[in-house]
Amino acid sequence: MVFNPLEKLFNSLKKTRESLSSGLNKLKGKEISAESIEELETVLLMADLGVVCTEDVINKLKKYGNKTNLLDVLHNELLEMITVKYKANVLETDYKASAILIVGVNGTGKTTSAAKLAAYYTNLGKSVMLIGADTYRAAAAEQLRQWSVVANIQFVSNESSGDPSAVLFDGLKSAQAKDIDISLIDTAGRLHTYKNLMAEIGKMHKVVTTKFPDFQLETLLTLDANLGQNSLSQAKKFHEQTSVDGIILTKMDGTAKGGIVFPIYRELGIPVKFIGMGETLDDLIEFNAEDYVQSLIG
Repeated sequence: MVFNPLEKLFNSLKKTRESLSSGLNKLKGKEISAESIEELETVLLMADLGVVCTEDVINKLKKYGNKTNLLDVLHNELLEMITVKYKANVLETDYKASAILIVGVNGTGKTTSAAKLAAYYTNLGKSVMLIGADTYRAAAAEQLRQWSVVANIQFVSNESSGDPSAVLFDGLKSAQAKDIDISLIDTAGRLHTYKNLMAEIGKMHKVVTTKFPDFQLETLLTLDANLGQNSLSQAKKFHEQTSVDGIILTKMDGTAKGGIVFPIYRELGIPVKFIGMGETLDDLIEFNAEDYVQSLIG
């Protein structure tokens, strides 16, 4: 079977699209009017765009003339909202190698996302190493080890160490010696209120920037798409306390709240870089704004 990322994205947004379709179908062919604007506002809120994003879209649509096709303009405005320039990804860098820290709360799919990313970059011809730096959850390192075997990817961890920064240091030393392109670091689940655990992320950042200056550092936050606006709150609190370069939005196939992408961009300015769905290694795609909006509203 040929891997088709657009088809995967379309399928993953099925529940969100279904929640939108009845409302949007009523608006097809309609011109902008007070009545159609009000109907659209309800539809967007139901898709979890949130109050701020919905108001932004509505205010922009009101500036168009009454003869304008509502859905055509909606498509363009939604696309503009999530088409932003941001830090180059690890494939567009002058650095010799890259270290990607994967952070987030428990249950958002950090370990699985690390494995999926490893497979993704391997398929692009990059040499990859998985580093198990979750020293709090005993099963995490073993889970990552099993994924590394399935994907035939190098794996480093130290289950006898309680210091994730030490594990990270040893892992990157190994990656450096083996001339690995991309190191993916699985970290412990943490809430923003866990001050010691949040401080650990800062310590790990420092390990990379001071001990491995040839490595580009990127921090990706995993968010469970099922949580909708609660995921936005998580992202805000993480971003306040540590540098987050991008989002991996997980479990997209199980939610009708796929509109959460828009407030993440609008309120945080953090790009969604990957979308995860399903349980297999290839159930991860790089985020593409045009494909996303097209799959969402057609």
